[in-house]
Amino acid sequence: MPTVTVPANQKGDFLVDFEEKVFEDVKAEPGEKALVTFHTVAFEGSIGLVNLLQATRLQRKGFETTVLLYGPGVTLGLQRGFPKLGDEAFPGHLAMNNQIEKFMKEGGKVYACRFGLQALYGHGEGALIPGIRPIAPQDVLDLILLHRRDNAFILDTWTL
Repeated sequence: MPTVTVPANQKGDFLVDFEEKVFEDVKAEPGEKALVTFHTVAFEGSIGLVNLLQATRLQRKGFETTVLLYGPGVTLGLQRGFPKLGDEAFPGHLAMNNQIEKFMKEGGKVYACRFGLQALYGHGEGALIPGIRPIAPQDVLDLILLHRRDNAFILDTWTL
């Protein structure tokens, strides 16, 4: 039987070098834009929260940043809480809502497709986090194309 000779990890230990940065810290040039699209269900994995954090980071790097919620992605923009809206049922329960609100407070724009909202998930515009702008389903493609035309950085968030 093999013997473990390495001491067990202890609280406060560093397991990786988190200070080394390999690449330059890229900042936006004046007028640069970014679009982060979400076609993912809230709470089905970490990608929704991770790319909301990426959207906030892009905004802070100087990009005029927009978030697009469409299809199942509209579920990221719904007001939540339990037992009442805004109540956090457990730590982290409202992490995505809080991140969207922080992103918008810092100047980011968030759009949600009305088709996904009503036809797929049975919600009305009043269910959205205040500040999210509902858009027609025809606007989804046009918003993406406008960003493409402006040579924006586009980060697509998909899960199947």
